[in-house]
Amino acid sequence: MLLRHSPDDPIAITAWHRLDGRLTSSGQPDAEQMALLAPLGVTHVINLALPSHEKSLPDEAGLLAAAGIGYTNIPVDFAAPQEADYARFCEVMERLEGQTIHVHCILNLRVSAFLYRWGQDRQGASEAEARQDLERLWRPGGAWARFIGRAEDAAAEHRYPERDYVFVESGGTQAGLDRQTGLSAARTESR
Repeated sequence: MLLRHSPDDPIAITAWHRLDGRLTSSGQPDAEQMALLAPLGVTHVINLALPSHEKSLPDEAGLLAAAGIGYTNIPVDFAAPQEADYARFCEVMERLEGQTIHVHCILNLRVSAFLYRWGQDRQGASEAEARQDLERLWRPGGAWARFIGRAEDAAAEHRYPERDYVFVESGGTQAGLDRQTGLSAARTESR
């Protein structure tokens, strides 16, 4: 599913990914970075982060409305993702079909897990294709492993490229959360 960046993509946004011509994902953009979405043709933003998170923007909905971009917040508790959260995400994605959508959370971890499932369930992606996009950022353990249907990994800790494994994209490029965000994987556990 993941495409190379287009020349206009705001790759300075934490963990920015372009999945296709109408779907991008990232960690939390700041207010200046939010302004870069409208020129890309983004018509709607879905935020999976809790509005109470310290990195969340105080009035993200208002900021986006001023730019003519729709907004949906589906607050997903990082410690306990729910099937109801995923069902709501799928409903919103179906309602927005044909629009240009940007999906974000704090570090693109929640989003990558949701898109892993959605790609297979709704877009016909193979598990290997969906896993490639997911493992650019992490290999979920615990509740997130169960959430994505990988019960065999539920007893494991979350694992991250560069810290716990080497991830090489099909084109040979190495990727990882540390490389993209400058954050240590150890600091992401509560995100």
